[in-house]
Amino acid sequence: MMTLLVGFHNPVEQKSVRTISGKVIGADDGLPLPGVKVLIKGSTKGTQTDANGHYSIQVETGDRLVFSFLGYKTEELKLPKTDRLNVKMKPDVQALGEVVVTGYAGRRERKSMSAPAIAQMNIMVEDVQEEMDIDFVENDALIYFDHYIPETNRESYAKIEENGFQSPWKNPYSTFSIDVDAAAYSNMRRFINNGSLPPKDAVKLEEMINYFDYDYEGPRGKHPFAVSHEVSQAPWNEQHQLVHIGIQGEKMEVRDLPPSNLVFLLDVSGSMNSPDKLPLLKKSLRLLVDEMREEDRVAIVVYAGAAGEVLPSTSGKDKHKILAALDKLSAGGSTAGGAGIQLAYKIAQRNFLEDGNNRIILATDGDFNVGASSDKAMEEFIEEKRKSGVFLTVLGFGTGNYMDSKMEVLADKGNGNHAYIDNLLEAKKVLVNEFGGTLFTIAKDVKLQVEFNPATVQAYRLIGYENRKLNDEDFNNDKKDAGELGAGHSVTALYEVIPVGVESSFIPLDDLKYQQTAKQKLSGNTSDLMTVKLRYKKPDEDTSIYLDTVIKNQSVSLNRTSENFRWSAAVAGFGMLLRGTDYAELNYNDVIKMAKNAKGADEFGYRAEMIKLAEMAQLLTKVNE
Repeated sequence: MMTLLVGFHNPVEQKSVRTISGKVIGADDGLPLPGVKVLIKGSTKGTQTDANGHYSIQVETGDRLVFSFLGYKTEELKLPKTDRLNVKMKPDVQALGEVVVTGYAGRRERKSMSAPAIAQMNIMVEDVQEEMDIDFVENDALIYFDHYIPETNRESYAKIEENGFQSPWKNPYSTFSIDVDAAAYSNMRRFINNGSLPPKDAVKLEEMINYFDYDYEGPRGKHPFAVSHEVSQAPWNEQHQLVHIGIQGEKMEVRDLPPSNLVFLLDVSGSMNSPDKLPLLKKSLRLLVDEMREEDRVAIVVYAGAAGEVLPSTSGKDKHKILAALDKLSAGGSTAGGAGIQLAYKIAQRNFLEDGNNRIILATDGDFNVGASSDKAMEEFIEEKRKSGVFLTVLGFGTGNYMDSKMEVLADKGNGNHAYIDNLLEAKKVLVNEFGGTLFTIAKDVKLQVEFNPATVQAYRLIGYENRKLNDEDFNNDKKDAGELGAGHSVTALYEVIPVGVESSFIPLDDLKYQQTAKQKLSGNTSDLMTVKLRYKKPDEDTSIYLDTVIKNQSVSLNRTSENFRWSAAVAGFGMLLRGTDYAELNYNDVIKMAKNAKGADEFGYRAEMIKLAEMAQLLTKVNE
């Protein structure tokens, strides 16, 4: 007798793995949303949208994707049949006031805090894995993760008193130093992305305006830059005029730039021990090292309890040596900032290139608290050393003890620039996209002096540049320091003008009692609005070069102005709203509408991001009322 055994096999469903990609936009305006968290439901696997709202993530059959972003309703979606999933997210005003997230206070203590108190960090995938054992899917985007909460907030910002209107009878000149720094913009972004409005004094209008590229015509003559201008009505007061002045530096191909002698001066003190500081710093400088050529050289100096050289001056062809030295850095100890700067200048001068770019790149959270840390002493030392031809660029990192006021002054004294790095995309902007402008000076001590014609101008005010103003006599004084212009950089300045004959509550002063202002003689020239005078020095010279241009009293309607004009006005309006200006009646809807109409090509998505920041600021303003 034969027994037949029949076995029944219950097949286990095989899950297939595929890649889903797409774009996330706001349902309210159709603009891309950068920084949206995309997570697989029930897991810790995720990614984030890039600057243009794009994402890509590996999924398995049956997964669901969760899309979340501050100020927008969370979306939970099934996987589509195709490999493309585009998402529209709806604004959620109430969420801004109620969201509670979990972060880390101090070093490892777990704690719940409201969104405005969270120090939201922009860090790379491996940092999250290393610190938290979380399995994130890796792609080119950054991860935003609420990870480290500083125990105290010691951030400092210099007091800013907003420029008011001046009379050309009593103050015919407006004199200031150019400013190509953009640290205030990325710092403002950090606050808003963390769910709070920035402190008033952290908002610098000129740095917000100059964060963006403008389509100015480049130089054609003997000067290394070109000056352009436009005049139209002020968007926030149609009876006033807005004058837009643009300076475009000569653009140079990287291969044509002179060789660089760089010294990385890196803060590795204990205050740098959080993911948005030293880990982000190291990744940022890797981007710069990747851009270096064989003729470029870099040395690395670190400072904590003491200062030391961890890499002698090394050719850019030996990238593996430079990157290996960066990888070994860790944070700990107090901050001997003064000793570090002295050593960095010594090494830079030892390897000085006569026809090259000699520069120290200081990367820190600004916490100089041990050794020769007197602000005055350090400023004087840097001011003296710039005479040697070694310039100073300052990169700020982190939250909690970001010393904006100190770092801006150090960069100014060192004939350099100041940037705030809040994520790796910002590092790419500063150190890769703007490589020439950040590191290669084409003109130093650049000053502007504007003379207003009282026959056509009743009153005027400079928008921003409060901490860049100079005395009128400083314009012709070649010993007076001013700002530097880098290769390819542009500088934009805006003046609001009250024309003669317009009644305004902003007219600054009544007539003087003891001066016969009514009898002052005019030239009879009513065709000119103002004259823009400019002085600059070549990087290796100490005598300034003069040029000027006349701006005629000719205004075009706002809809006939360039995108340059309207975008700069929109950014200025956004900044004035954040500062709570006393000089313009503005609302977010008008600013956002103007910005959308002037966005233009926006190759890197920076302008679309600003529109989103303005929308988020509007929501934050509402929930704070």
